[in-house]
Amino acid sequence: MPTSEAAAIAAELRTAMGKLTRRVKHEDLIPMGQVAVLGALDRDGAMTTSDLAADQRVRPQSMARAVGLLMEQNLITRRAHPTDGRKSLVELSDAGRAALEAERGRRVGWLAQAIEAELTDEEQALLARSAALLERLAAH
Repeated sequence: MPTSEAAAIAAELRTAMGKLTRRVKHEDLIPMGQVAVLGALDRDGAMTTSDLAADQRVRPQSMARAVGLLMEQNLITRRAHPTDGRKSLVELSDAGRAALEAERGRRVGWLAQAIEAELTDEEQALLARSAALLERLAAH
């Protein structure tokens, strides 16, 4: 059972992260779920729809719908699986890579401007150190 201090920190952190995430989403032109799929394909390369669903922790039917929408926008392409003729792989198209980079740029740009506008140099240094701690928590 966590201490009351750890629980209070956790509650404040969850609230602050939720607000920040919602604010950054306002910069998005592509829905978050679709950006997550594009990001997974960028990081991990071509995957089956089932593998993408498992990676994103969604039902295969939901992923099939997301893949269909991304294909309609020419952000991903489909090709035959090299070893299993029953399967196909989806991968980023050049347009998908460009759209993903633009989304990332908008998010990072907004956040960088907010950091510079709102935080002192000392607070910026503290935030930089905190990013590593958040990474550790995310990996737990």
